Amino acid sequence: MKILFAGGGTGGHIFPLIAIVREIKKLTKEEVNFFYIGPKDEMFQSFLSREEVKIKIIWAGKFRRYPGLKSIFKNIIDIFLKFPVGFLQSFFYIFFSTPDLIFCLGGYGSLPVALAGSLLRTSVFLQELDVAPGLANRISAKFSSKIFVSFPVKEMAYFPTNKMISVGNPIRKELLEGSKEAAVKTFNLIGNKPIILLLGGSQGAQRLNNLVIQILPGILNNFEVIHQCGIKNLAEVNSQTKNILGENKGLEIYYHLFPFLEEEELKQAYAAADLIVGRAGSGSIFEIAAVGKPSILMPLPESAQDHQIKNAYAYAKNGAAIVIEEANLSPPLFLLEKLKHLMSEPKELEKMKTAAKEFSKPKAAMVIARYILGRRENMLN
Repeated sequence: MKILFAGGGTGGHIFPLIAIVREIKKLTKEEVNFFYIGPKDEMFQSFLSREEVKIKIIWAGKFRRYPGLKSIFKNIIDIFLKFPVGFLQSFFYIFFSTPDLIFCLGGYGSLPVALAGSLLRTSVFLQELDVAPGLANRISAKFSSKIFVSFPVKEMAYFPTNKMISVGNPIRKELLEGSKEAAVKTFNLIGNKPIILLLGGSQGAQRLNNLVIQILPGILNNFEVIHQCGIKNLAEVNSQTKNILGENKGLEIYYHLFPFLEEEELKQAYAAADLIVGRAGSGSIFEIAAVGKPSILMPLPESAQDHQIKNAYAYAKNGAAIVIEEANLSPPLFLLEKLKHLMSEPKELEKMKTAAKEFSKPKAAMVIARYILGRRENMLN
């Protein structure tokens, strides 16, 4: 069996694919060959290579909605050069590799693959990770056999109801296997204060980092912090926090800075955390829900179709999280006071934990894997 995946290239697209690949390997003894087509992203595609997924890099055109001559020029290049080239690359790759099906997770890198697959009469499945789908998935949905959606169908007004299956966002089951004891060793935790996990998404979030830095002494006087700042932000964050902690002796033992939390580290961080603060990408939300942790979500305001804002409120409306939009984060002390207030309300935290668990769908990857394998059996019969 041959399965071809396609996606945008960030962690939000790659990690769900990894979860599905692992479940397929568990569920079948048949030899399965996995392929991935997408734009170049060495960091996240290296994770796919570890799962024995063969990678094909293509050109992919991105449509930018923000104003300016630079944006217009890039759109012209992408629409009239990169997208056609990416489509041809995808077409010939699919033609010669003859996959049994194509599974797309959205992002601009998936559209040429989905279109080429459809023209070659290959079954195309779609996963929509967010409440508000991007342009690529809105177009791809027109020629997809099934659309797996992460959020409840009633939240998804963009797709035909008869095509949708609500399964959740596929998460790696291994993230549920952490323990507080192992976390103490992994992060050298002191453990005499509540632990806050700060997540900036798979690529980091500089404005979130800046906010935390402004109130870092106040946070560390009350909490112990594990902070994923993003690889590209590490040097700046490390420099600033060293200066601050140098002026506040004794607090440095409560601050644990990481550019990126690998799977082994992330599962221990989830296990240790009493509260999680981060952005509102679908992957982060469903991981937080699966580990049953209360959270404060600060959605990225510039996300396409405001999908992070919509994700955050769709998740928070059952009481699993508190949403604070960036416009409401001034002054920075507001976040600190919110953290202190929330951590002083154990009953509220328990309600949030329960709501998170009720929202979670930790078997999403298994459900999708079974559907893919079942589709294969139907094709053979």
